Amino acid sequence: MAAVGPDNREVAAGTEEDVESGSNGGSGLSGRKDSVGDSIFGKKYEFGTWQTLLLAYQSLGVVYGDIGTSPLYVMSSVNFKDATEEDFLGILSLIFWTLTLIPLIKYVFIVLRADDHGEGGTFALYSFLCRHLKFKSKLTIQDTKLQSDASMRYYTQGSAIKSKTKSFIEGSPSFQNLLTFVVLLGTCMVIGDGALTPATSVLSALVGIQSLSAKITQSYVIVMSVVLLLALFLFQRFGTSKVGFSFSPIMLLWFSSNLMIGIYNICKYYPPVLKGLSPHYMIIFFARNGMAGWAILGAVFLCVTGGEAMFADLGHFNKTSIQMAFSTFVYPALVITYAGQTGYLIKNPGDMSTAFYSTIPKAVYWPMFVIATLSAIVASQSMISASFSIVKQSLALGCFPRVNMKHTSPKYEGQIYSPEINYILMVICIALVVGFRDGVQIGNAYGVVVIWVMIITTCLVTLVMLVIWDVNFLLIIAFFVPFIIIEGIFMTSLLSKILVGGWAPFAISFFFLIIMLSWTRGRSKKTAYDADRRLKSAELNEMLSNSSLHRPPGICIFCTDLVNGIPPIIRHYIQHTGSVRQIMVIVTIRTLPIKSVLPEERFDVGQLGVDGVYRCLVQFGYKDPTSLEGDDFVASVVAKLSEIAESAEEAEKLRGAMEKGVVFVTGRTILKSKESNGWLDRFVVDKLYRFFQKNSRSAVASLKVPPGKTLQVGMLYEI
Repeated sequence: MAAVGPDNREVAAGTEEDVESGSNGGSGLSGRKDSVGDSIFGKKYEFGTWQTLLLAYQSLGVVYGDIGTSPLYVMSSVNFKDATEEDFLGILSLIFWTLTLIPLIKYVFIVLRADDHGEGGTFALYSFLCRHLKFKSKLTIQDTKLQSDASMRYYTQGSAIKSKTKSFIEGSPSFQNLLTFVVLLGTCMVIGDGALTPATSVLSALVGIQSLSAKITQSYVIVMSVVLLLALFLFQRFGTSKVGFSFSPIMLLWFSSNLMIGIYNICKYYPPVLKGLSPHYMIIFFARNGMAGWAILGAVFLCVTGGEAMFADLGHFNKTSIQMAFSTFVYPALVITYAGQTGYLIKNPGDMSTAFYSTIPKAVYWPMFVIATLSAIVASQSMISASFSIVKQSLALGCFPRVNMKHTSPKYEGQIYSPEINYILMVICIALVVGFRDGVQIGNAYGVVVIWVMIITTCLVTLVMLVIWDVNFLLIIAFFVPFIIIEGIFMTSLLSKILVGGWAPFAISFFFLIIMLSWTRGRSKKTAYDADRRLKSAELNEMLSNSSLHRPPGICIFCTDLVNGIPPIIRHYIQHTGSVRQIMVIVTIRTLPIKSVLPEERFDVGQLGVDGVYRCLVQFGYKDPTSLEGDDFVASVVAKLSEIAESAEEAEKLRGAMEKGVVFVTGRTILKSKESNGWLDRFVVDKLYRFFQKNSRSAVASLKVPPGKTLQVGMLYEI
């Protein structure tokens, strides 16, 4: 085993999951079900045409709920005063080329290729980079590498070329800190998206009920929105499957209805409206309106909000199905829908503030209102579920305080629910609706979140191209420069909305960022402290040879975050109890920056050069459930240790010790910052980290260590 040696050469600081940072999950050691589009039992699974079509259909309800409901609020958010026919055609041209360049070209044809064995999103890109770069920063998430990692099924090797960019990143802790900060910022914004999407979608959908009577004011719409949102968030505990079984049929009906209404509006009001797809109308629009045209770019950008979900939700499907669904159905339906709205508004410019509902023929108004409301719920549910998933990944990578994660489906591991995160998002979402009272202002906030996530994605994919794919430099420039300019222009327009709602996502992201940075900092400090005070083999041998030490039969499992070395908790335990069992197993729960570890790769064991003392790495991917509960875990560890036993007597001794009983020893560490440290460091460690530690779930509950067989040892670390 590469990680094991008597005095164990080096220790990774702040990277490994232990009892203090382990994510919780389902049933421990049995292998997880492979994601769609990946491999099954190590063999590549090829999808047939019908299977891909079925996945494409299913993706309508999971991936495209958000971008699909954007016609509810885009035109009303633009709200360009005194618009002429050429202005409307210019706005349509802007929407069309934004939809074409960002979701279609950037995401469908380029970004989807940067997957981590079928997984997408900010964390997947980061873990992809971590596997191919040597990170030295203390803030870096999960940067430890072992020789055995390279042989794992989901651990791929990259280019061996030592580029200047790769050398620069590996030699610059400051850049590594910046990269980690950017990843955490993008993560926080996606979590905040779980509150902004429901607020925007539901409020925009329910505005249509005001057409029923002039007596229905905005206050009634706010109340109905709050009631619907409360029901949506409170229903989360029953699981996604209870809410989402009809997602795809609803979205299929939504896209089809909008497509037909769009064709109807084009034919009835302005048949030549599709000429607005020409980019020269966009140029004319800016030439005519100047800064006024630039000011509406933030509203135009709302047409692609939700496009980032194509990459973030990649793990639920495969690339071909997502590409097929968007390019052949979602994209054309959206283009025709916006063209139909434009054709109607050219003849009825006064209806721009209520563009979506004004363009619906009276005969189908109320059926469309119902479909729109249901579609808004679908869009909301998708982002709420995505928030749960990304918090679970953050837990696995040790950069988020322990919260409760419940698996709501025995069949699908990805269907999870976190009560704490759910209620935080519910409070934020309702506060946004009550505070802003206007879908346009919330839309401004929503756009700011998405543009920053897209800019971060552009930068990370560029890094992947540079240091992993070894793409021709001119092609990298051809990707990075146009998209960073386009997204930068949109970002400048959206930042101008700071005072009218754009500040909200920064406040939400700052809230979650403080949590993640404080926790990550505290965890790295603790692990570095453990590394500096680890035991030498000679010291442990001397302690175990003491005649006054009581050695009852059985196995004592010490949980630690040190991949290498003997943790100080053993010294602390023996000194204060004067007793330790005959067999000692030092267990580290190690979460790798890969999506999954196969069952046969789960355990990595070795001897530590002291009789009866063993090391066991229990390895998981960031999407695997972790658990030490049940007899299967202990039996699996003993079986693996028996394979490396030097004699039959040693193997029999291990099996006999298991029959005598097992006890788990975990640490409860309190950090205290030294007075000599700076005020910021003392505040982060003594106030923020300790507050989150006290108010998060206990380590034993997080790892599902058997409570009846667990001893918790308290230790004070002055760092």
